Amino acid sequence: MKIFVLVVFILTYAAIIVFPKRKPVVAGISAALCAGACLIFGEMNFADVFYAIDLNVVLMLLGIMITVSAFSYSEMPDFIADRLIAKVPNALIAVVLLSVLSGVISAFIDNVATVLMLAPIGIAVALKTGVSPIPVIICIAVSSNLQGAATLVGDTTSIMLGSFADMSFSEFFFLDGKLSIFWAVELGAVLTIPVIVFIFRKNREQLCYESENIKIKSVVPTVLLAANILALIAVSFITSENKPAITNGLICIVFAAISFAFTAIKYKKDGAKRCAADIDYSTVLFLVFLFVIISAVESVGIIDDISGLFANLGGKNVFLLYTVIVFGSVIFSAFIDNIPFVATMLPVIKALCAALPAVSPYLLYFGLLCGATLGGNLTPVGASANVVGIGILNKAGYNVKNSDFFKIGIPFTLVAVLGGYTFCWFVWGA
Repeated sequence: MKIFVLVVFILTYAAIIVFPKRKPVVAGISAALCAGACLIFGEMNFADVFYAIDLNVVLMLLGIMITVSAFSYSEMPDFIADRLIAKVPNALIAVVLLSVLSGVISAFIDNVATVLMLAPIGIAVALKTGVSPIPVIICIAVSSNLQGAATLVGDTTSIMLGSFADMSFSEFFFLDGKLSIFWAVELGAVLTIPVIVFIFRKNREQLCYESENIKIKSVVPTVLLAANILALIAVSFITSENKPAITNGLICIVFAAISFAFTAIKYKKDGAKRCAADIDYSTVLFLVFLFVIISAVESVGIIDDISGLFANLGGKNVFLLYTVIVFGSVIFSAFIDNIPFVATMLPVIKALCAALPAVSPYLLYFGLLCGATLGGNLTPVGASANVVGIGILNKAGYNVKNSDFFKIGIPFTLVAVLGGYTFCWFVWGA
């Protein structure tokens, strides 16, 4: 039984790599096989299959997608970026500013949405200054992917960690009287700025960029997005014992419903179609099926086996174990989607900490998030934001080589990971 589930699990990873556009189908078939086998052999019951799906994560993801879609449709992101870039002196500063802006936005909304918002501005700036748009868009994409781990709502992996470890929005900033994961990510982000400056060191010519006078359609979606974030912050101060497990998900869905209704009423069918079309149904379905697969893997004892493997690699040496998790996550996430990897590793870390009570679980959780999220920037296919950014360039007629990406992605990743890795160890492990 364990061997069957393990084989299906491994084949699922392989199929996701080979057929990235068929992830929901692959995960759906795998979930059916794993759950079916566990039901037949009594490892799970039907209730276990249902409760394996983390509704809080699913609802948060759906809600944020809809609210961000309305925000994007309002033209506010383009308006903000346009006004800021119109004031900078040269291409070097413009790219640094775009990268920083990409990171700030993606700390609160989806990374892919951030790239889609800023890519047109990045290409326009590049064309006006004679700079190749390829490195500009790559910098936007990797910066977006980096900052997604900074807050509870910034990335799917952050949402998953928050739900699994019962972390509130505020606990991504301060936890148990210590600086939390937000500051580790921000340190990594700051350390990447010199990398960007070095890459564009020759592009200091005067920037002649005129504002496009982008008009905001409405400020309501911006207010709703801000209110959504504030609501998540507010409920984060309520202990988990005093609120339903799906509180965050319900908040996001409520604001999504208001955003959708407003957009549909104000812009008629076009607004409603835009919001509905911007939902990443594939990712949502993939995540649902993934929860079932991971539950089956855990039920037959594979998670305990994997935790034993990591424990053997790290032994009783906490620093070595932490190092293995961080850089192992970097390597895995450079080639496979970090969502299934994080979903697999969260229960592994929980089991590891149960066997090693002296180890802070947050040290390993944060190490996992740093490695898995930042590691996606190591290759062009390691993160959805990178894939989307390269897709935009290809559609615009630019041929992006792997070497173009590696020149930025590798130093960017190494600097950011080392910064986060060092920070987490000194705050949570020393």
